Formats: sequence, structure tokens, C-alpha cells
Amino acid sequence: MRLEHARKLSVLMPAYNEARHIVENVHRVCEVVRLAGEFEIIVIDDGSTDQTLQELEKAKSSIPELKVVSLVKNVGKGHALKTGFSIATGDYVFFLDSDLDLPPEQMTVLWQTMERENCDVVIGSKRHRESINDYPLERRIMSAMYFFLVKIMFGLPIHDTQTGIKLFRREVLERCFPKMLVKSFAYDLELLMLAHHFGFAISEAPVVVKFHYKLGGIGLQSAYDIGWDTMALFYRLRVLKYYDRLDEAEHRTE
Repeated sequence: MRLEHARKLSVLMPAYNEARHIVENVHRVCEVVRLAGEFEIIVIDDGSTDQTLQELEKAKSSIPELKVVSLVKNVGKGHALKTGFSIATGDYVFFLDSDLDLPPEQMTVLWQTMERENCDVVIGSKRHRESINDYPLERRIMSAMYFFLVKIMFGLPIHDTQTGIKLFRREVLERCFPKMLVKSFAYDLELLMLAHHFGFAISEAPVVVKFHYKLGGIGLQSAYDIGWDTMALFYRLRVLKYYDRLDEAEHRTE
């Protein structure tokens, strides 16, 4: 990975009940980003009920670049990432799911895309024409349906919002995170919607998805919550102009 223009890279990894693999996965991420120069890895334990936090605390002695954030209860990935960013010091920030369904070696592809296209945000996209998906058919159908809904409502110039690997210039998150309200289901959409709304350039990169087939899935309640959050985002953005009013208030106080 080449980070010729970066002074520091932060990798945010939200984790929930990943005790068996978390330390091995952090080491693997370190191997990828170490060539980039100065970096930090921030793992946010999102209220795990297993030994995730304890394993991370033990690993800090052997991984000096590791920072650990512990949340008392499981609130959601969006809240975890926002909390992790509050202690991040990098000029560029990666989001990476700690289960490594998306291999960390793909971070290089996102960085190369940012360099080539000189954009502010690069997202991994399962719907990119060069992506390789080991992903359940049910999830693919639901993703396609959700993308169609999002395209109609928000007009985002992308084909996927939910894939768990993303790269941001720091200033994007500094502007968008303080305005975000969604803590879990639709946090990806709110963040990318705001980045686009405020004029930041977003590009997509292909991914190779290695789905680990965990138990569970997206049930009716989760689908309802996602739909509700998405409608709430539309209402705040288009009807209330909530984000614009917040942005204007922030600029007045600067």
C-alpha cells in the first residue's frame, strides 16, 4: 500500500463477540498497513458478552499501534465507529469489519482508487462489475432492493452503501459525524448521504467478499428498522432541512 501523501492512517474496526479471532485479525491488518508508514488501529468493542475486550487488552503489549475502546452495551456499528473516530488521529481513515469477511488486503485497492480518482471517499462495493461475491442469494436480493429504494430517494452516485470497508479523508468525517443521528442500521446511508450532500466526491472500488455464514440474518424486525431509519433520513434531509441547519449553525460559530 502506498500512502505517499498521508501523514498517518487510522483503521477503525468495530467488534462484537469476536474473541476467537480478534487478535489474529488485528495482526493481519497490521501486516497490510505497516508498509504505509505511520498508522494506528482502533478496535471498538461494542458491548461484547464474550472475552473480546480481554483478548484485546492482552494484545496491546505486543501491538503498540493498537488502541482499544470499550462500550458498555451493544448500541450498533454506527455508534461504535463514531466513538472510535473521536480518538483517531489519522489523516485518512479506514472502516473495516473486524470479522474480516472483507480481507484487509483489499484496503490497497481502495487507496489506489482514491489516488487515481482524487476523491474524498472510496467505498467497497459488492455491486461493482469487478467484485467477486461469496454471498447468500437472499442477501443479494435484499441488497438490490435496498439500493433501488436508496437511488430513488437520495440519488447517490453509487451502487452500494452497506459493504463494510470504506476509506475517508479525515475532513469528511469531521464534517459529517457530528450531524449523524443513526446509531445502527442505516448509519452507512446517513454518512454517505451527508458526504454527497456536502459536495464530497465518492468513488467505488471492487471487493472480494468471503462470507463466514454466521448464524442469524436480517429478520422482519431488522428490515422494519432499516426501512424506518431510511424514511427518517429522507424526512430530515428533504423536508426538515435538518442537516443544512446544523451545518449553517456550525459555520456561524467558527
